[in-house]
Parts: sequence; C-alpha cells; structure tokens
Amino acid sequence: MIVIVALIAGAIFGGLRARARGGRRADILQYAAVYAMIFALAGLFATIFIHRATV
Repeated sequence: MIVIVALIAGAIFGGLRARARGGRRADILQYAAVYAMIFALAGLFATIFIHRATV
C-alpha cells in the first residue's frame, strides 16, 4: 500500500516540478515517470523496513 501511494505521489510531484521548470509534455511525462520510480523504490524499502521491524 505504501508503494502505491508513493508511486502516485512521485508522479504528481515530478509532473509539477517539470511544469514549474517550463517543460513540454514529454518532459513532464519523463519527470513524472522517473520520480514515480524513485518514490516507489523508497516506498518499497519503507514497507520492508516496517515489516521486518514488527516481526
């Protein structure tokens, strides 16, 4: 669940960041994809950490 929320938040954050820098549609999509992957990976590590800490 954390991974999905992080993925969506990363895509939104990346898209907004690219738009603020004056990027075109391709730039916005690329930033959104990259930030979504980074945030999802961070969410995956957070999920694993939380799971291992509670067991």
